[in-house]
Amino acid sequence: MVKTVVIEDMNHLYELLNEQAYRSDIKRNRNLYVYRGQPDASFVLTTSLARNCKEKKKELEPCMLRNFTKYAVLEEPSIEKSVWRQMIFGQHHGLPTRLLDWSFSPLIALHFSVTESDLEDMESRDSAVWRTDIHELHDLLPEKYRAISDKYSTTVFSVDMLAEACESLAMYDSDMGDSAMLMIEPPSVDVRIVNQYSFFSVIPSKMNDIEGFLDAHTKNTVRYIISKKIRWQIRDMLDHQNISERIVYPGLDGLSKWLGRHYYVR
Repeated sequence: MVKTVVIEDMNHLYELLNEQAYRSDIKRNRNLYVYRGQPDASFVLTTSLARNCKEKKKELEPCMLRNFTKYAVLEEPSIEKSVWRQMIFGQHHGLPTRLLDWSFSPLIALHFSVTESDLEDMESRDSAVWRTDIHELHDLLPEKYRAISDKYSTTVFSVDMLAEACESLAMYDSDMGDSAMLMIEPPSVDVRIVNQYSFFSVIPSKMNDIEGFLDAHTKNTVRYIISKKIRWQIRDMLDHQNISERIVYPGLDGLSKWLGRHYYVR
């Protein structure tokens, strides 16, 4: 089930930032949680494909990927041979896809949770950080997918591993139904992916209620509600930790966004 935790002051933030349990087998503190930040706590978990294409998402997805590849292959030739690479490369450049972004870093998720296109909204609404457990999602996968992950001693798939397990979107949708989704680590095609410590969940076309799926099939999923009263304080703390647009979006665009917010007058 999905647990809701409300964070109303900076002391409560400690729980979110320090969730690594001690593992006696390796004498280290580790976890396999991934995090997703959203600027509005009322936003539901949904993909950009579902928001863009609504009930026609399954019909329009292949058309969009095909046309994206037709034009983008000049910049990235590797996408022509893999629908998964098409999807990841497209997501990276703003194409609506079935991928849902996560990060291994709670700080990166917090960054997206306290970032607004209009900074006037920072104090007008609560935001959210979602946390889910890669182990739990892995255990829900069909046997052939778990066998491949065991072969490579990992719970997170690469593009090549997914291609080994599944040859098409139709096969993936058939295999997963609405009761499983796979977590994939994208290839490092850009510094932004590396800096954001990115992962994607590949949402099956039959899974129309992602939050309902997590509530029914997982035990360790948490939805942290970030009070609007402390969003600016968290934003300033993240800047002090060098987590900002300048790092998350390397280049002049990120630099400009960071400077604009840095000199914003409340």
